[in-house]
Amino acid sequence: MILFDRVTKVYPNQQVALSGLNLHIQPKEFVTIVGSSGAGKSTLIKLMTREESHTSGKIIVGGLDYDTITPRDVPLVRRRIGVVFQDFKLLPNRRVGENVAFALEVSGARGREIKRAVPKMLQLVGLSSKEQAFPNELSGGERQRVAIARALIRQPKILIADEPTGNLDPKNAWEIIELLLKINRFGTTVLLTTHNKEIVNALKRRVITINRGRIIKDEEQGRYTLEGGK
Repeated sequence: MILFDRVTKVYPNQQVALSGLNLHIQPKEFVTIVGSSGAGKSTLIKLMTREESHTSGKIIVGGLDYDTITPRDVPLVRRRIGVVFQDFKLLPNRRVGENVAFALEVSGARGREIKRAVPKMLQLVGLSSKEQAFPNELSGGERQRVAIARALIRQPKILIADEPTGNLDPKNAWEIIELLLKINRFGTTVLLTTHNKEIVNALKRRVITINRGRIIKDEEQGRYTLEGGK
C-alpha cells in the first residue's frame, strides 16, 4: 500500500528533512507516526500527498510509482488519500453538508451522487442532525468530525490524520480516535501523527518513531518513548 525505499528529501536551502528513509505499510493497517517537531513527519506526509517531490529513493503509494507520475496525475493521487488536519480547514461560510459535499464538487461528481453520499457520510461520523449548521456553531470535536467526513467522502484507501486531536479536550480527542479506529475497521489504512503520549500508548498499535529524518524505531503495539515528546 505504502512503500518508501531509501527516500531522501533535501529542500532548496539544503535542509535535509528525510535521509534514506525506509517504510512499508500494509493495506488496512493503523499506524501511528511520532517524533519531535522537525523530525520529518510533515515532510513524510507532503511526499505522500505529492505536495513535495522526493530528492532520491522510491515512493509507491496504492500501486502508483511516484517517479512516473506527471502533474496531471496528482489529482488522482490525492483522490486516493484523505487528509485531516489539526485546524480542521473548514469553509466558514458553508454549512456542514456543503463542506462535506465540496470535496466531491471539485472532483466533478454529479449532484445526484453528492446528495446520496453526504447524508451517509454524516451518519458515519455521527453528525446527521448537524447538516445545516455552520462550522462556528459546532464544538471542536464536531468540526473535526466534519473534516473527517469531507476527507472520506471520495472513499480514499488511505486516511492521514495529522495531529487531529491537537486542538481538542481529552473527551473529544478520544471520540475522534474511536472514530478513526472505526474507519480502520471498515478497511481504510489509517496513518495518525500525534504528540499525545497517552493516546499512542493506549492504542497499542504499530508505532513508527522518526528522528532527524530517519526511522529510529518501528514497533508493533509500540509506545511513545522519544525524548522530548509531549
